[in-house]
Amino acid sequence: MTSLGQLREELSRLKDIDRVLVAAVVPLMIIGVLSIYSALAGKGGVAVDMALKQSAWCALGAAAFAAAFVFGHERVFQYGYWIYGGAFLSLVAVLVAGYTAKGATSWFDFGAFRFQPSEPAKLALSVSLALFLCRYPPKTLTNVAGAMLLSSLVILPVLLQPDLGGVVVYAFMIFVALALAGMPRKYILLLAGVALLSFPLGWSMLKEYQKLRMLVFLNPSIDPLGAGYNVIQSRIAVGAGGFFGKGFLQGTQSRLHFLPEAHTDFVFSVFSEEFGFAGASLVLALFAILLWRMLRTAARSSDPRARILVETVSAWIWFQLFENIAMAVGIAPVTGLALPFVSYGGSSMLSLGAALGLVQSVHVSSRPQYE
Repeated sequence: MTSLGQLREELSRLKDIDRVLVAAVVPLMIIGVLSIYSALAGKGGVAVDMALKQSAWCALGAAAFAAAFVFGHERVFQYGYWIYGGAFLSLVAVLVAGYTAKGATSWFDFGAFRFQPSEPAKLALSVSLALFLCRYPPKTLTNVAGAMLLSSLVILPVLLQPDLGGVVVYAFMIFVALALAGMPRKYILLLAGVALLSFPLGWSMLKEYQKLRMLVFLNPSIDPLGAGYNVIQSRIAVGAGGFFGKGFLQGTQSRLHFLPEAHTDFVFSVFSEEFGFAGASLVLALFAILLWRMLRTAARSSDPRARILVETVSAWIWFQLFENIAMAVGIAPVTGLALPFVSYGGSSMLSLGAALGLVQSVHVSSRPQYE
C-alpha cells in the first residue's frame, strides 16, 4: 500500500472517534473565542484581531488533533523518550534565548506569534511517564526515585524560568501517574510528607511577587490596588453575573477594563459575568463530559501504557480547569494557569489538540474489544 493509501486509511478511522468528546470540546472553543472578543471589546481592533487569532489557533489545534491521531499512540510510544528529550532541550533553549514577559522567560518570540515550550512538554511528560512506569512499576523506592529523576528534566527548567504554575501542574501529573501505576500507600504518604517539609525551602525560593500572591490569596485586602486587585475584580465579575448574567458584551468589569488579563487568566470571570451561574454551569458540564469520556477511554484500554497516558492527560486538564476557576473565584492563589480550550493561547491549543488526538487513537484502538 502506498503512503498516500496508508494516510487515507488512517484518516478514515476518524469516523470512529468519540463524538461525544468532540461535542464537548468544540463548544468550549467557541465560548473561548466569544469571551476573548468580549474581554477586549472597546480596545479598537484588538478584540477582532485576538478573536481571529484564537480562531486560527483552534483550527491549528484541530490539525494537531488529526496529525496526532494519524501518527497514533503506538508510534508515539516508540519515540517517546526522543520526544521527551526534545521537550527538555526546548525548555533549556528558552532559558538561553527566550522572550521575557512578566518576570518569566517562558516563550520563543517568532514575531507573528510566541511559543511556550512548557505546554507541549506536558504531553511529552505524559508519554514518558507512561513508558517508564510500565517498564519500572513504582513498587520500590528505587523505581519511584527513577520516575522523579526523569520528571526533573522538565520541572527544573520550568522552575528556573520561573513558572510556578507550570511546575505545580507537572507535580500533580507526576503524582497521579505514580498513584495510578500502583505506587504503594507508604510511598504516597512519604511523598506527601516530603512535600510538606519542603514548604519552607520552597517559600524561600519564591520571588517577592510570588510570595505576595500567596499572601493575597489569604487576604486580598492587604494589597487591594496591587497584587490583590486582580482577585477582587474577578470576584466582583463572577458575583455580578447573577443567575443568567448581564448578556454578551454587557459585562462592566471587562468592558470598562477593571479586570486585568481578562482574555487569559480571568476569561472564566468574563464569561460568568455575561452568562451568569447558568453559563458557568454549562462550562463545567462540558468539562465534566470531556473528562468522563477520557477516563472511559482509559478504563477500556487493555494497554497499561495507554491507560497511564490518558489518565495523566486527564489530570493535566482537570488540574488547570480547577486552578483557573478556583483562582477566578478567589479560593486558590493566582498562578497564571490558562483555562483549557477557552483562554487565549496558541501553545496550549496545539498541545491540547495533540493530546486529545492521542487519546482518540487509544479510543479507536480499544473500541473493537467492546463493539
